[in-house]
Amino acid sequence: MRRAPAAAQRVELPSHPVAKTIEVHGCSIFLRRVDGPEARELFLHCQPPSGTTDAGLQAEAIYRVINHVLESEGAGFASVVSETVFLRSLRSNVEPVRAARQRALAAHGAATHRPATTEIGQPPLNEHACLEVMVQAVIPHASPARFESIAANPACGCAECARAHGLRIHIGDGIRLHAAALYGPGETACEQTLGMFALAEDLLRRAGMEFRDVVRTWIHMRDIDRDYADLNRARREFFRARGIDPVPASTGIGGGPVPAGHDLCLAVYAVKAGRPLLRTVMTSPTLNEAGEYGADFVRGMKVVEANRVALHVSGTASIDEHGRTVHVGNFDAQADRMLVNIAALLKRQGAGIDNVVSAITYLKHPGDAPRLREKLCAAGFAGFPHALVAAPICRPELLCETEALAVQPWP
Repeated sequence: MRRAPAAAQRVELPSHPVAKTIEVHGCSIFLRRVDGPEARELFLHCQPPSGTTDAGLQAEAIYRVINHVLESEGAGFASVVSETVFLRSLRSNVEPVRAARQRALAAHGAATHRPATTEIGQPPLNEHACLEVMVQAVIPHASPARFESIAANPACGCAECARAHGLRIHIGDGIRLHAAALYGPGETACEQTLGMFALAEDLLRRAGMEFRDVVRTWIHMRDIDRDYADLNRARREFFRARGIDPVPASTGIGGGPVPAGHDLCLAVYAVKAGRPLLRTVMTSPTLNEAGEYGADFVRGMKVVEANRVALHVSGTASIDEHGRTVHVGNFDAQADRMLVNIAALLKRQGAGIDNVVSAITYLKHPGDAPRLREKLCAAGFAGFPHALVAAPICRPELLCETEALAVQPWP
């Protein structure tokens, strides 16, 4: 029997990222709080209650609990800037989830708020979950948040493309843009890649930014084995034509986009400041540069923003210093090498796993989940929101991949 909603109360977390799970109305919430000079930033990962297998009911519970936790922090869903919804069954789950989400948010006065939302077919590794949700929220200290929805001008006329937009946020002397669910027209992966990057570029211009302000991208591909090489060729063409250097950090991963007529989906995060933005390309002695084998992204990007020092760790797998896949066919060794690479990237910047505020791990074979959880636990991957989902990786022989966001104290 589901418990009645309790009165909102402040959820206290230690300043050090020690593991904290909040159980509310049967949902599990993992929360990490970062206080900067301009705003409080919250990172949440929500798993649904186990008492139902109905996607709509799970979604309604999740969004009710997310809003409850945000209200306990003095905000609400209107403070959310980005959102990722991992769906077990894209076709059968997306509409019930959307309807339940809308009902839950309308009940809390947030029905018109439009964060950058990625809905993707990547089944959660928790078998009872039809969906899991990750969100990031920003709560300014001194004044109401300045969130502005920026409409995109998509070349495709499908219903999903008509929803395309970005969310511009003003924090101190800086501007951030979160955008997701960007699709490009075309029959081939090359055409769709160029189209979605051009759409992102136009959206950035509407927000008073340019593509060189992008520090992080996420690219989902319905058929990554077929389309990854074409994506890389088109992305390189786009970056070279515009002189983008350094290129952004990125994750390119398998996952079903919502519209049937598109095979690739793009999300971007861009930052612009009133002063020259300090960026550092993150490197590691355990990894080569991805551009050496034709994948135009950096292994990570450290950015001194107006409210935080953010370390964006790209999707990282069992790759060595020569760009080769190592430990083919050995899941345990691949997971170990992946975690070594992530730790090395962070260490070069004076950070560690304790600085991670959010992560996603992609697993090729769901049957490897118990060993994956053991490896992650042993490496200290606890105490922050961390989604575990099933997805094919960019090379057929790779078995797992992790991306992360870490935060250091503002200087």
